[in-house]
Amino acid sequence: MTRMTPIDPKAGSSQSHDKFGLPIPLEHAQRPQASAEAPEQAAHGHASGKRRAAPDGWVPIRDLHARHRSRIVDHLLQLDERDRFLRFGSQVSADQMRRYVASIDFHRDEVFGIFNNRLQLVAVAHLAALPVRGPGGQGRAMEFGVSVLPSGRGLGLGSRLFKHAMVHARNQHASHMMIHALTENAPMLHIAAKAGAVIERDGPDAEAWLKLPPDNLATHFDSSVQSLAAEALYCVKYRVMHISAWLRSLSSVG
Repeated sequence: MTRMTPIDPKAGSSQSHDKFGLPIPLEHAQRPQASAEAPEQAAHGHASGKRRAAPDGWVPIRDLHARHRSRIVDHLLQLDERDRFLRFGSQVSADQMRRYVASIDFHRDEVFGIFNNRLQLVAVAHLAALPVRGPGGQGRAMEFGVSVLPSGRGLGLGSRLFKHAMVHARNQHASHMMIHALTENAPMLHIAAKAGAVIERDGPDAEAWLKLPPDNLATHFDSSVQSLAAEALYCVKYRVMHISAWLRSLSSVG
């Protein structure tokens, strides 16, 4: 079960915080910047920018619902053509992405998001129920897809979302999780292979099938705690942002 790193309520305001508003341990905050200068790759395989150290401990992953459709669309529209190609396996237009988001069945599927400290949606994962069964025609299968904006790359967010989706797929009584990706999408296939998935390649396409253990009390408890904690942290940051904006407006008037 994933363990959450507690936030120290006594931490001073001068302590450094990461992109998600969580305190950075002193030893990490004092690392020389030169250590973050290797090339990075996106969770869905697109190389861009500089590599950064992945955040230690817990990263809040929030459940997304039908009311978040516009925010999911905004996230996808920030992907360039190469990113869209790797995410969907073909060139897709803005209208096609809007139709894709409109078609998500939030009662059947699950969608997760990671927000940065400015409450911008930097990573989105879609865990979709499949009409087909797993290998050998056994058990329920669910498909995993993920996208990460350039500002969130090099932090291991794709891997964290994949592990998060594994727990939720088990709780949905799925026996297998599947990833359909291009063979050139090496980082995404690496995430699946590292989890123990069997990868089948067919020309430019690949399918990764991961056998899941059954759900148990721990997986249900873990997903509930994770969801409640992520939602609570989001609400706190939302109120802080609005209070800060209100105070700024008062100071400007004065």
